[in-house]
Amino acid sequence: MPDIDLAALRSTVVWASLALGLVLGAVMHRTNFCTMGAIADIVNMGDWNRMRMWVCAIGVAIVGTQLLAAAGLLDPSKTIYTGARFTWLSYLVGGFLFGFGMVLASGCGSKTLVRLGAGSLKSLVVFFALGLGAYMTLKGLTAVLRVNAIDSVATTLQPGQDLPRLIADGGLLPLATAHTVLGLAIGGALIAWALASREFRSPLHLLGGIVPGLVIVGVWYVSGHIGYLPEHPDTLEEAFVATNSGRAESFSFVAPIAYTIELFLFWSDASRIVTVGIAAVFGMVAGSLLSALATRQFRWEGFGGTEDTANHLVGGLLMGVGGVTALGCTIGQGLSGVSTLALGSFVALAAIGAGAVAALKYQYWRIERMA
Repeated sequence: MPDIDLAALRSTVVWASLALGLVLGAVMHRTNFCTMGAIADIVNMGDWNRMRMWVCAIGVAIVGTQLLAAAGLLDPSKTIYTGARFTWLSYLVGGFLFGFGMVLASGCGSKTLVRLGAGSLKSLVVFFALGLGAYMTLKGLTAVLRVNAIDSVATTLQPGQDLPRLIADGGLLPLATAHTVLGLAIGGALIAWALASREFRSPLHLLGGIVPGLVIVGVWYVSGHIGYLPEHPDTLEEAFVATNSGRAESFSFVAPIAYTIELFLFWSDASRIVTVGIAAVFGMVAGSLLSALATRQFRWEGFGGTEDTANHLVGGLLMGVGGVTALGCTIGQGLSGVSTLALGSFVALAAIGAGAVAALKYQYWRIERMA
């Protein structure tokens, strides 16, 4: 086996992730890409444009990821989303908590980073509350409840919970063909639905629908192919360089925010390194900042009162707890997870939507009661 410069490889993976995060942050700011906003637009005004943007991004991510898998450039079975253990209760509970929390906090984890880059001090508070909730659910107080009471409720799907392997295992199609057929069919159908609206087919909407999906595919390629080592020179085991999970990763913005805070807290610990997720956090904030400055939309923003502060604190905590429990957020499960065609990702995504709708209804009830 040829000698591998691990430091150089890690640097390549991290810088590429940072660059892709910067692109995503800038595009999300410029196009106002927001899952919570998309759901609120439908509930409040019947406007589907931002939802079509999000669905288009999902479709692009599915097509690209499945074609990578078919070409042998990514193995989706080596991700956190496609395991045989189908923790359905975790997807439902975690997803619902995350969806409810993102409405209270005025946006999901990715939107928090975008708003932070554009000058929102409210989002800075959400950032730390989300990170605290996520870290507790990874390793602390709520982790015990998650592991013992929620994650323990599961069923097993062999050989894994992703649709291509389930179909290939049933003998219906070879695995590479299943990746190609399902990716083009499901992803293509989602893209076609988004493009069916003439109103959606504007440059800004198309930018917000296509680029986020391509970024997800790009990160899969960086972490799952460029950063993949069949045999690590130190451990002699398979490894994925600079990932927190030790597996192939694409973007997600719950656990990485916790790991970013952890890196700052333990900066002098030489074992702490910048990973794909941490680089994405920095990239998202930097991209949004550049976009906000370029468009003269950078504005300092503070809380409107005690209730506003409480809502954002509680929302951030709920997103941290729920995102870790559900194995991802609107980007982590809604784009990265769904792009692998894992059944659990679809369940988590539906639960996030249900939680968001419930929170919007709750807010309307609060307004009417106060009136």
